[in-house]
Amino acid sequence: MNKLDSLTYYAATKKYDLRFPVLNEDIDADVVVVGGGFSGINTALELAERGITNIVVLEGRYLGYGGTGRNGGQIMAGIGHDLDAIRKHVGDEGLQQIFKISNEGAGIIRSRIAKYNIDADFCFGYAYLGFNQRQEKTLRAWEQSFKAVDPTVDVQLLTGSDVRKVVGSDVYGSALLHMGAGHVHSLNLLLGEAQALTSHGARIFENSAVIDVEYGERVTVRTAMGSVRASKMLWACNGFLNGMEPEIYRKTVNTYAFQLCTEPLSDELIQRISPIRGAYSDIRPVIDYYRVTNENRLLFGSATALLDYIPSDLKAWNRGLMLKVFPYLKDVKIDLAWGGPLCCGANLFPQIGSLAAHPNVFYVQAYAGFGVTPSHIVCRVLAEGMSEGSQRYDLMSSIPHLNIFAKDSLRAVMTTGGKAWNQLSGFWKGRR
Repeated sequence: MNKLDSLTYYAATKKYDLRFPVLNEDIDADVVVVGGGFSGINTALELAERGITNIVVLEGRYLGYGGTGRNGGQIMAGIGHDLDAIRKHVGDEGLQQIFKISNEGAGIIRSRIAKYNIDADFCFGYAYLGFNQRQEKTLRAWEQSFKAVDPTVDVQLLTGSDVRKVVGSDVYGSALLHMGAGHVHSLNLLLGEAQALTSHGARIFENSAVIDVEYGERVTVRTAMGSVRASKMLWACNGFLNGMEPEIYRKTVNTYAFQLCTEPLSDELIQRISPIRGAYSDIRPVIDYYRVTNENRLLFGSATALLDYIPSDLKAWNRGLMLKVFPYLKDVKIDLAWGGPLCCGANLFPQIGSLAAHPNVFYVQAYAGFGVTPSHIVCRVLAEGMSEGSQRYDLMSSIPHLNIFAKDSLRAVMTTGGKAWNQLSGFWKGRR
């Protein structure tokens, strides 16, 4: 078995025993969605809530097999790595609108959990962490931006010894506490959303990989044992597209992130690690991200900072990073470690739109590792575009998506170069 496909914390602790059949017949629908992660299920649910319920979702493996079941579960504000990278395409006014959009994601998750009574261990409390004075300056600017968008949100910057009120580590000099954000069990959230989707009448099929697509006024999507004919189609495969649709496949490249899960820890140790029982990330170009769970475990993840490679021992690799932040965890046992691809575009901003020659074929991809929260707001905007249309969809889909040539043959070289450039530019942007 691929070491990246090792048992994850999410699969080991899921609360929903949902199973869906294999597609073994030819059926018709209004919309066919390829991909059973956050992007596919969220967009389908948004459409269903708008009255478009004749929807079919096709998943090649099982729901949450991709990034949705491998991530950190962080619910953070924002939508992309660096909004200034898209300023030239949308202008100052458009950038402000996207910043406002980006802050809706956590609220959508909270309201959906409440509406459908989803058991997903949602917990408030998030801290963005800085190591030095440059990063503290950046966090001060973020504090003002967050408060300007939503003056009611509890956001405060802590420095010096006050940082220990938020996180039990000596390596940070500043922390921006955002109590409107937090963390969630992402797989249980997805499965709860899938259950909600089926309550609207939509149909989901697992182990139904797509083998052929025929575009036209009616799109025909074929699997090994059946087919779906629909008026509209959505590609929602993200890092697992595997070349199925070349036009969008060449707009992204995959890198990888890795995560561990500790054994259950004592209440005292969890309180020392996380007085807010929250989620965390620093603000470097390649972040460490971590959170505590309801079972008193610590999840800790990151990606390689420069050279792009998959470590031979994921437990040992992640443990080394964890101990730099929490050296007092040196005797803690690591129960699980896993990894997965991060699908990235050239500007590290999520991509939505439709195929150039087929306006009834839509796509969403390229969260660049920040998918839990952005997928909820991005897919709401996408659903607007797929149904009645909206200015928000027109704005976000207008951002050009550059082709990445030689993305497969030179993937490791290109991602290593990209990481090096982001590390360098991160210094000047106050994130190193």
